[in-house]
Amino acid sequence: MALTLSGLMLYTMWLVLGVMGLSFVVDLFKSFSAGTFSSATVTSYLKDLLYFVFPLFLLSNMMPLDHTDYLIKIAYYIGALGVIYNYVGGYFKK
Repeated sequence: MALTLSGLMLYTMWLVLGVMGLSFVVDLFKSFSAGTFSSATVTSYLKDLLYFVFPLFLLSNMMPLDHTDYLIKIAYYIGALGVIYNYVGGYFKK
């Protein structure tokens, strides 16, 4: 299985991982400053990597199966926008 991220898909993955990383650092800082750090903080982000990022990698690796070259890309970008909305929307709800 080869990683086939290229072009805009690569930048989208960087954006997804950047938003997730920024959220992790902010929540880690908040938990350290409040003195409420627990392993659940870290494991929740590991779970999100498994549930959100891994399917995006699976979609990118299924690109050779799509002969139209658009269907899986559309699903990839919708999934990435959903992850970004999930993390950015979480800050506006707080």
